[in-house]
Amino acid sequence: MTMIRTTLATLSVLLALALPAAAADDFIASPTLRASVTVTSDVVRVGDLIENAGSAAQIPVYRSPDLGTTGTLTVGQVLSVLRAKQVIGVMTGDLKEVQVTRLARTLANKDLETAVASALERRFGLGDAANITVTFDRGVAEMRLDASNSGALQPVATRFDARSGRFDIAFEIANDSSPVPTKLRFTGNAVETVEVAVLTRDIDRLDLLKSSDIVLERRPKAEVTGEPASRDRSIGMQLRRPMRAGTPLRAADMVKPDLVVRDQSVTIIYKVPGLYLTSRGKAIESGAEGDTVSVLNVQSKRTLTGTVTGRGQVTIEGASQSAPMAPAVEQTSSLKRDEAPAPVDTAALLRSLVQAPASPAQIAEAQIPQARASQAQAK
Repeated sequence: MTMIRTTLATLSVLLALALPAAAADDFIASPTLRASVTVTSDVVRVGDLIENAGSAAQIPVYRSPDLGTTGTLTVGQVLSVLRAKQVIGVMTGDLKEVQVTRLARTLANKDLETAVASALERRFGLGDAANITVTFDRGVAEMRLDASNSGALQPVATRFDARSGRFDIAFEIANDSSPVPTKLRFTGNAVETVEVAVLTRDIDRLDLLKSSDIVLERRPKAEVTGEPASRDRSIGMQLRRPMRAGTPLRAADMVKPDLVVRDQSVTIIYKVPGLYLTSRGKAIESGAEGDTVSVLNVQSKRTLTGTVTGRGQVTIEGASQSAPMAPAVEQTSSLKRDEAPAPVDTAALLRSLVQAPASPAQIAEAQIPQARASQAQAK
C-alpha cells in the first residue's frame, strides 16, 4: 500500500512538471518556411527564408539574385542548406519551392536621357531640355541600382563641347544605407533639335502640299536655318522651288498657291456699289490670293489691274480703272464755271471698261452735236 502511494505521488509530480512545459510549447511559434521572399541586399539570410527564425535569423545562406530579378529554390535545396547551418525542425507544409526576389531601383534609358538634358539645359548655347536629343556612347537600355539608392540624380560635374556635341557628366545619388552617395558617369553626344515638317516625296513648285506629303520629325537645329515650318501651316501651300523627299521645310520656303497663272483665261469682275459685271480676260502675270495683277480684257483689248480673289478670278472694285479719255473737242463745255458738273454715270463707266473702244467714225459722229452746241452759244 505504501508502495502504491509513493508511485502515485511520483506520477503527480511528473505530471505537474510536464503541464507547464506543454503550456510553454503552445506559445513558442514553430519556424516556418516562406513561399515568397524579397530581399534588398546582396545576401539571403535565414531570417529572410524562415519566419520565427530566432537567433539564427542573421546567418547568411545564399547569394541574392541579380538586381530586379527573381530566383527559385526547391524546398529540398533550402532544407539541405539550413541543416548545414544547424537549423532544423523547419515547418514546410505542402510547399515545393521558394521564390526569392531582389528589389532594385530601375533607371530607364529615358530617365537617363532626361537627366543629361536637364544638366545641359540653357547652358553651352543649348535651349530647353525638351529639345535636346541625347545619345550615349554605350547603348543604355536601362540601369538597375540597389533599392537603397533612393535619391535623385544630381549632376556634380558637367563638361560639354559645343562644336562636337560631346558631353561628359558625373552624377551622385543619395544612398539610404550609406552616407557615401552612389556615383554614376555618362558620356555621349547631345544636340539641340527642332520639330519641323519634312517632305515625304519629291514636290514640284506648282504642286499643292497635301497632308500625305508631310510628316513631322525632329531635326538638328543647325539643319533648319530660319523659322521651321509646322505641319498645319504647310498643308495647302506651294513651294517657291522644287524640293526632294526628306527635305525639312522652313516658313520661307512656302508661299500661298497661285490662284491665277500667267496666260491663263480668267474671269474679270467689275464691282461698284449696286452693280456687278463680269467679263472674259487673260492673266498677264501670276498671283496668289490678295495679290495685285494685270489682266487683259479680251473684248476691249485694254490692260487692267485688279486683285486676285479666287481661282482664275480677278476683281476690280470701284472706279479704280479710269474710263477712256474723251476727244479734245469734248473738253469745251457750255456750262458756266460756277455750275456743278453732272454726276458720274457709274453704269456707263463700267460699260466703258467692258466694251470695246469706239471706232473713229463713231467718235467723229459724237463730236458734231457738241461742236454745233458751242457755235450756237457763241452767237
